[in-house]
Amino acid sequence: MSRRLSLLTPSGRLTLGNLLGALRPMRAAQADADCFYGISDLHALTTPRSPEDLRAAIAEQSTLLLAAGLDASTLFRQSQVPAHAELSYLLECVATTGELGRMIQFKEKSRRQESVRTSLFTYPVLMAADILLYRPTQVPVGDDQRQHIELTRDLALRFNTTYGEVFTLPEITVPAAGARVMDLADPTRKMSKSGPDAGSIALLDPPDVVRRKVARAVTDSDTGPGAVRPDRAAKPGVTNLLEILTACGGSPDGITTYGALKAAVTDAVVAELEPLQDRYRALAADPVHVTEVYARGAERCRAVTAPVLAAARSAMGL
Repeated sequence: MSRRLSLLTPSGRLTLGNLLGALRPMRAAQADADCFYGISDLHALTTPRSPEDLRAAIAEQSTLLLAAGLDASTLFRQSQVPAHAELSYLLECVATTGELGRMIQFKEKSRRQESVRTSLFTYPVLMAADILLYRPTQVPVGDDQRQHIELTRDLALRFNTTYGEVFTLPEITVPAAGARVMDLADPTRKMSKSGPDAGSIALLDPPDVVRRKVARAVTDSDTGPGAVRPDRAAKPGVTNLLEILTACGGSPDGITTYGALKAAVTDAVVAELEPLQDRYRALAADPVHVTEVYARGAERCRAVTAPVLAAARSAMGL
């Protein structure tokens, strides 16, 4: 059976974009792969935040992954598997400052601030460690993470060439459907869990909040026949709403006005989120069960990653 790995950082509230682009494909993959799905809480430390806020974000995301139907996978928290941090340092001894400085996300985030945490610079190496420890055959990623996976492959190849064969080079896979849900307020950017709240539908948003956000979604001034049609270049807002509608099981047939489109999108999104929210409330009422699931997952991860870390240490002479 093939092995798949995916980690989500608790940097904000999980959104509809995360559900359609990541969680749904992750759930489907459980049928034919040994799946390791983690909460990358160490990555959340690359930017300042209070301990209380981080704990709350971790608790919510842990429960949401279970509510989304990922209970057939090995679920874990990155910080509870020490091999992640240790292999990250070993790979830092293989990486160069030049290639880390070329990472687009680092350049974009550091450009907006006078000073950033060193962990933001080295974050792609920790991400490489996350992946290589599990020797997955496939790593599903969005376009914004492709550069990091390519770095992971480069580091693995360089390590294997320098020290001997230890790591498996993972294949990059990009989910075909629903992989890029755009921000409702700014359809030129991806819906993000750390982005502006007005343009993102959080998975725990109640129906009235979903309705308000969709009602305010950007469209355009076209009111003629055929206004409701997909055209990513000329009509990004309308196209985004149509893709959300379809991904949530709705149909655009017969819809001719933006008002009708937004009403249909609202109904489809609310229907998509309702069972997930019901299960979330049941799981949140039993936090001990959630904690036990992740503790068992971390125990399995420690067993799986131990020989890989040991091989890397030995290969480097430690």
